Amino acid sequence: MTSRCVWITGASSGIGLALAERMMRDGWIVAGSARSAGALADLAAKHEGRFFAYPLDVTDADAAAVTVARIREERGGLDMAVFAAGTHKPVEVEDFRIETFRDLIDINLMGVVNCLAAVTPGFIEGRRGHVAVVSSVAGYGGLPTASAYGATKAALINMTEALKPDFDRNGVKLQLVCPGFVRTPLTDQNPFPMPFLMEPEDAAEAFYRGLQSDRFEITFPRIFAVILRCLNALPYSLYFRLVKRGTGK
Repeated sequence: MTSRCVWITGASSGIGLALAERMMRDGWIVAGSARSAGALADLAAKHEGRFFAYPLDVTDADAAAVTVARIREERGGLDMAVFAAGTHKPVEVEDFRIETFRDLIDINLMGVVNCLAAVTPGFIEGRRGHVAVVSSVAGYGGLPTASAYGATKAALINMTEALKPDFDRNGVKLQLVCPGFVRTPLTDQNPFPMPFLMEPEDAAEAFYRGLQSDRFEITFPRIFAVILRCLNALPYSLYFRLVKRGTGK
């Protein structure tokens, strides 16, 4: 059991919510952020003394900095940050919109950048702390309808890999999280079969185990991540043929 504090963005639903509930069961104090102040307030009432609401739009860098300062002051410090806020908008070439890409880049990519900028200086100054960046196996390679979503997740993978040596040098643990398909309102939008689909509670259990490990990349289900890694190592002619067979696209 522990009384350490974790900041989780995207904490009002999906993987973020499931992870928050799992960590609270293990004694963690959760500072939860999301845009939905009402949902966060309900969670704070349900988990009184364990969950504390910090409404935040992650696209607002100044607000992210203020939120981190509040958490550190009100909760007596911060031990871990998990950046799980994100969204998905399917893209078909027949309805290709600049706005879709801009929105997903602002939320999925720049939202993490804004939160990293807010939390990293304190961790580096103290030469301690733990950051987990939630990307997706969709970032491994291009998949139908995920041209905008996958692009942001690929960027997160690259960014986190690039930052890892710097974090190590400063005594801060950095992990990359690449989930497969987890049943959430986002995956409900997918118009194709989703192999190895996980329930949020099972995903949260795998996520939490990964956070306690020394692995850089946390994936679940692992078999799906391995399959996609292998798929992306194939020649494009075979890759596109297999993607079409698997997704119908």
